[in-house]
Amino acid sequence: MPAPTSWSPNPPPAPSYDAGPRSTFTNTIRLKLRVPARLRNLELALLVPALGIVAFALVLVQLATSGKTDAGILTLAGLLALLVLAMHVAMRLVAPNADPLILPIITVLNGLGIAEIYRIDISAKLSGWESAGVRQIAWTAMAIVIAIVVIVLIRNHRVLQRYRYIAMFSGILLLILPMLPLIGTTINGARVWISVGPFSFQPGELGKVALAIFFAGYLVTARDSLSMVGRKVLWMTFPRARDLGPILVVFAASMAVLIFQKDLGTSLLYFGLFLVMLYVATGRASWVVLGVGMFLVGAYVAFTTLSYVTGRVNSWLDAFSNANYTAQVNSSYQIVQGIFGLAHGGLIGTGLGLGQPYRTPLARSDFIFSSLGEELGLVGIFAILALYLLFVSRGFRIGFAGEDDFGRLLGVGLAFVVGLQVFIVIGGVTRVIPLTGLTTPFLAAGGSSLVANWIIAALLLRLSDTVRTTPRLVVEP
Repeated sequence: MPAPTSWSPNPPPAPSYDAGPRSTFTNTIRLKLRVPARLRNLELALLVPALGIVAFALVLVQLATSGKTDAGILTLAGLLALLVLAMHVAMRLVAPNADPLILPIITVLNGLGIAEIYRIDISAKLSGWESAGVRQIAWTAMAIVIAIVVIVLIRNHRVLQRYRYIAMFSGILLLILPMLPLIGTTINGARVWISVGPFSFQPGELGKVALAIFFAGYLVTARDSLSMVGRKVLWMTFPRARDLGPILVVFAASMAVLIFQKDLGTSLLYFGLFLVMLYVATGRASWVVLGVGMFLVGAYVAFTTLSYVTGRVNSWLDAFSNANYTAQVNSSYQIVQGIFGLAHGGLIGTGLGLGQPYRTPLARSDFIFSSLGEELGLVGIFAILALYLLFVSRGFRIGFAGEDDFGRLLGVGLAFVVGLQVFIVIGGVTRVIPLTGLTTPFLAAGGSSLVANWIIAALLLRLSDTVRTTPRLVVEP
């Protein structure tokens, strides 16, 4: 019979367990709490010099043109800075994991655009609401407020997928609004504006956002039929004839914009957006081959049948000929003046406020890149291009890091539409491609463009907050 166990008033210590899982759990929670704060602190650290660059640019413009500073415009710029900081605070509260580089980048671009527009206004002796710079500040304030609303109201980008058909009808409506007889307005030969009282707006800028949402939602549901079946020709698999419907519809809409609204840039922008999103969704290079071929055929037909397209191509190919330079319609005068302005800037530029950008027509809008190139030089425009490249690359990174197909397509589409628009505009100014009527994102004067591009930035920030990869809990048995 076994001896009874002796009793002790002090029980033995509890068996020790491996603290590995608990330590991993605790460290992961702490890391999750640290990462958002670190991202937002980085954003704030970048916003301070970004706002300083904008303030310095405005002061330089004032000192170079008049030898003194104007407290009025600096006060308005200070109010914009408060709105930017308010957006930063809003992201701390509702989007703590959002990308920390996007807001500082667009702040610098938007601010440099305001400074250059204000500089051209000074040479034209415009003040008050007549000044395009003051109007640009007002539009920027409205755009930032709308961006904050987008960040606060849309807590998850997947909600937008439910409204893809509403986005489709909204995009179509925004496209046809300029064609209405009472509100549609033709400016510089293109009928892409609507006018209500003293205000004018370009609805196609917002249309690109709505169509990007629709394309992303549609391609998520239709990509299987668009990517898995087809006929192989050489090394590429081409889609069936019955699957060509979507690309034919978008191609027809792009050609309608080109023919009826006489807007080559918007036509190329919409079709290029759909083509790239289609390629990302399906992975088929054959879609790109078909799309580029269709657009080249359409462009050739437009060149041979539409006089304004013919004129723009001729002005592009032979801009320095006397016939094109002095032509009454589709003159190359604007292109040549913009090139002379870029050449005058040289390597380091004349300095803000010391150039002559006002000699180029539409120096505030279509040719603001040339205006900035003259006063900031090759170094300055390379810095601006680097900011655009960084913005687009962050957008692509956000899109490809997404865990859902809709988020991937939407992120890539939104980033690509900004990059394509920059290429179309700057390519036209530098004679890489024929000149179009699009505006340089965030830089050029124009309220509709500002609002649309700030919405794009807000959606990318929301996407980056939703899809950012965070460390997972690792709990071992």
